[in-house]
Amino acid sequence: MLSSLTERFERVQHAISRATLVPFLVRLAIALCLFLAMTVAWPADLVFGRVGVLLLLAALYPAVAPSGIGPSLIIILAAAGWILDTTWYDARVALWRVLAIATLTYLGHTLAALAAVLPTDAVLTVDVVGTWLIRAAVVALISAVLTVVALGLASALAGSAFLIATLVGLAGAATATLLLGRLLYRP
Repeated sequence: MLSSLTERFERVQHAISRATLVPFLVRLAIALCLFLAMTVAWPADLVFGRVGVLLLLAALYPAVAPSGIGPSLIIILAAAGWILDTTWYDARVALWRVLAIATLTYLGHTLAALAAVLPTDAVLTVDVVGTWLIRAAVVALISAVLTVVALGLASALAGSAFLIATLVGLAGAATATLLLGRLLYRP
């Protein structure tokens, strides 16, 4: 047991000694994006109290271990904070907060996907990460514009037509998710 622990500790030391700057900056950006998302999502009273330190530690987890369930758990934690703030603390739902949370969690998640396949000792230029971030920013911008347009249409199309369109959209999203899940487990 002790030899196994010592071996793991030595592997971690070796990995840290070989780490290069760009993968380290990607992992730092993961922690920053997810911490900012939780800062925007959670109630200010909790963020600037003792819970803020726990949120920071939680945001560091996907940066250290980007592959696996860590990024998804932190995104769920950010969403739970927003639900807590808007229901229990009765905060007003503001469009800027929704867009900021969505953008920051998306950037954190896509950077975690990059870091999961990027070795910590990889030697690469900043252009690789720059083009990755530009693509992610374009996706976030398009999503934000479509959200604002959809909200504008929602107020114009209030009533049964909007309800039917919402149910059809949800059914389409659920069908696409089931189809993609089924395709993953095909032989």
